[in-house]
Amino acid sequence: MTNALTIDVEDYQNVFARDWLERDGPPTEAVVANTERLLAMFAESKVLGTFFVLGEVAETFPKLIRDIASAGHELGVHGYYHRQMFKLTQESLQREVADAKARIEDLIGCPVIGHRAPAFSITPETRWALDVLAEVGFRYDSSIFPIAGRRYGWPGFRPDIHTMTLNDGAELVEVPLSTVSVLGRKLPACGGGYLRHFPGFVTRWAFRQVQRQRPAILYMHPYEIELSPPPIETSHMEGGAAHRAKWIHRLQLRNRHTVEAKVRALLSEFRFAPMRDVIEQHLVSKAD
Repeated sequence: MTNALTIDVEDYQNVFARDWLERDGPPTEAVVANTERLLAMFAESKVLGTFFVLGEVAETFPKLIRDIASAGHELGVHGYYHRQMFKLTQESLQREVADAKARIEDLIGCPVIGHRAPAFSITPETRWALDVLAEVGFRYDSSIFPIAGRRYGWPGFRPDIHTMTLNDGAELVEVPLSTVSVLGRKLPACGGGYLRHFPGFVTRWAFRQVQRQRPAILYMHPYEIELSPPPIETSHMEGGAAHRAKWIHRLQLRNRHTVEAKVRALLSEFRFAPMRDVIEQHLVSKAD
């Protein structure tokens, strides 16, 4: 079975400052260096994937977007400023994703059909976002974790790749993120913090479990292979907020040194492709 290799292209310093440090600023050069390291790794392994890119990264570093496309990878949208759906209205979401989609399409010269929400923030409360995505012209979305999570999740959502018929009759393919069942409970797996915190054999086990039913979705961020990011500055913050930011920062740095080896092991054991190809293969096989 062919699994999807997906990268959420965002700059750690930029997004972390906005979410946790009460400070805003443009993406830094680190996102370029980290993404180029991933491009080199994937070229070495002869594998292609899907890069869901923030509009502000495409705006600041257009050459990076062209480099991703010229290497043969698929480009998708990850929002514009990494604002979660619950921070947006239907109108502001439409502006953000339409602007990001148009900017990336202008850079690569072909349609962008895929979307992933920042922080998997399409939930039962923000399901209206799916209608907006279809209206803007996306053909698929991969934003929903079918779990009962603390920060995100849509309990009871169909775990398979499937075509949704939305309120106005439009269709959108949803590719939920990978989960495994442990003692009757659905748990997230196969990417991000779960890739960093779990031993490599646990992620490989999870891949095999997911593949019994559907393709697995590997997701990661370029910054997860960055071992020495600049320190964060919290002197302008009150004590409680500063303490929480430092704690989140330490958690985000934990086990980064293990990520590259874990990804290389997955690339050598499992087959991967861009999301658009995985969707096409899976839906055709289901129709047969």
